[in-house]
Amino acid sequence: MTTTQPATAAGQGFKGNDRLLTGMVLGVLTFWMFAGTVGTVARSILTDINGAPIDEVARPLVSLDQMNLAVSITALFSGLFIVFMGGLADRVGRVRIALVGNALGILGSLLIILASGGAALPLLLAGRAIQGLSAACIMPATMALVKAYWDGAARQRAVSMWSIGSWGGSGVAALYGGFVASTFNWRVIFYLAIAVSAASIALIWGTPESRAERGAHARFDVVGLVIFMITVLSLMIVLIFGRQLGWASVTTLVLAAVAVIGGVAFFFYERTRVSPFVDFGLFRNTTFTGATISNFVLNGTIGLLIVSQQMLQIARPELFDPWKAGLLTIGYAVAIIGFIRVGEKLLRRFGPRKPMLWGSMIVALSCVLLMPTNILVGPYIVLAVIAYSLFGVGLAFYATPSTDAALSNLPPAEAGAGAGIYKMASSLGSAIGAALSLTIFSSFLGSGVTIVGELLHTQGIQTNAAVRQAGLITFLFNLVLALIAIISILVTIPKGREYSAE
Repeated sequence: MTTTQPATAAGQGFKGNDRLLTGMVLGVLTFWMFAGTVGTVARSILTDINGAPIDEVARPLVSLDQMNLAVSITALFSGLFIVFMGGLADRVGRVRIALVGNALGILGSLLIILASGGAALPLLLAGRAIQGLSAACIMPATMALVKAYWDGAARQRAVSMWSIGSWGGSGVAALYGGFVASTFNWRVIFYLAIAVSAASIALIWGTPESRAERGAHARFDVVGLVIFMITVLSLMIVLIFGRQLGWASVTTLVLAAVAVIGGVAFFFYERTRVSPFVDFGLFRNTTFTGATISNFVLNGTIGLLIVSQQMLQIARPELFDPWKAGLLTIGYAVAIIGFIRVGEKLLRRFGPRKPMLWGSMIVALSCVLLMPTNILVGPYIVLAVIAYSLFGVGLAFYATPSTDAALSNLPPAEAGAGAGIYKMASSLGSAIGAALSLTIFSSFLGSGVTIVGELLHTQGIQTNAAVRQAGLITFLFNLVLALIAIISILVTIPKGREYSAE
């Protein structure tokens, strides 16, 4: 990132209004709600593109592993470019980058709609990647606009509404995607996404520009970006295709080595740069560090939602299609939207630490409730409904306090770049967490290993025991992620209200 002076705006004196806020929330929804549906409707997409269920196709146009890549690649590309786009928004204008992001969202959705026949895989992957690039533009730019154009209680309200677009959008994604895919066609999801992006552009259009005043325009750290991309892409290939390639194969081991060496090289290279791609100096602030680390880890638990939805559809297809499985998540959607403002009120009363801890603990409890996959389907449905609802409550408690703590501790001129790092944690956390959860689930799905069977009695139908075991192990992994988030908050976030309010 470039070295900056205090932030200024071309629209100095302009105050954020509900028109702008609505436009920004709609832009954020295009990623979290519309792009986020793919994990739930993945099997419907595979069946439609391949002309039959994936298990019945000898040479599919899109394989299961390739579909897993399509699920993760959007968050991956968002994470890869979000810091760059945050810095670019600081330089060329946050309103401009938000509009560009919405235009990219329209293009990405259009490519996904056109995915069919021999071009299905490249169109699907390209569309999903462009959706990620769209999110990389929209999220840091709109978050920086919140920092620039709202203050005090108004800013906290704006953060809450922004959070409803992100966390709330992810809450509605499974329900919305399942309904559309089962009632109409999965492509309708992306027709509607285009309409929402167009509405976002119309509402944001005409907003006075906001940018950071630069003392000097240093060249962007292209080398740092390239090292970062190579490192993360190598890691993702290992996570998604390691089972198919063979965990001990030369290709997998070489890619793993590239990821490790690249990560170390990136850290030391960035520390030598005057204008680094990622300014590790921001992490000297322990509150920003704690918010970012816990944000990364807690976003990784999205794999809990994706895998549990797929597990139900695979284990009992006669009971669960995408809509019926998604219907179980209605408590998640209601809770995360309904309790976002509660998280805001908790922030005002207690500061960020306590609500962040409470939220992470509730997410951990939801993991525990989904783990007894060995019981009969009736009682498990009850546990799942409670678990999804608690998952929403936990994330809602966490969202606004974490976001406000991160934003409030950033120097004004680094709002875009710092917000980019924070949201990079969200996107990469989602991408890596989803990839790990899907890999664990797929690996145990047909492994023949009966680790759980040795400890727990599987009730009811035995033919789906492997699916249920794979789900249990995946939920245990997500529990570990939630516990890591709790530890990171305890270690880094100050007690009480010991953080900057502005």
